[in-house]
Parts: sequence; C-alpha cells; structure tokens
Amino acid sequence: MTDGLRTIVYPVKDLDRAKALFGALLEVEPYADEPYYVGFKDAGQDVGLDPNGHAKGMTGPVPYWHVADIRARLAALLAAGAALLQDVQDVGGGRLIASVRDADGNLVGLVQDA
Repeated sequence: MTDGLRTIVYPVKDLDRAKALFGALLEVEPYADEPYYVGFKDAGQDVGLDPNGHAKGMTGPVPYWHVADIRARLAALLAAGAALLQDVQDVGGGRLIASVRDADGNLVGLVQDA
C-alpha cells in the first residue's frame, strides 16, 4: 500500500442530518453506518462523519493520510513540532488512527490499515 491522502473525516453534531446531506452530495449509500461513525466511499476517497469529533477537538474536516508505519510517522511529526491531539488508537479490525495539530492549528490525521 502506498502512502497518501484517502480519508477525510468531518465532525458532525447531528449524524442523521449529516448522513442525509452527504448521501445527497455523493449519491451513494454509506458503507459503514454506526452510531459512532458513518462512512461513504466515492471514487476511491473515504468520507467519514464522526458525531464525537467536536468532543475530541476536531474543529473542522480532518484529512487522514494513510501510512505504512503510523508510530514512526507520528514520532516524525511530533519531532517536527506537531502537537499530539490523539495518540495511536485501534478503531477496529486492526485499523490504527492518530492525529496531531500543526503550528498553525491545522489538524492532520494518520491511518494505518491492518
């Protein structure tokens, strides 16, 4: 798997309304539809809706970069001056995620698939 930006997650307050909006926008049904996450696929891009995003410090959409070694990449970002927002966490099926905030307050997410 090559590294790259393939997932964008939006923090949402009303999951049902957001699901309807993104369904209309993307003209596809979600591939994941859980109370804690709704995910759509469109042209190889994942678009996720996180109803707990605001509580986790998400201030807007977060681009998630898919990487081969999440711990090494996270360490490199922290060494380069990023601030840890969410440490490496398994979100199911061996998929690991983490996120940081850069010096300008932008959020950067990382994903490592099993």
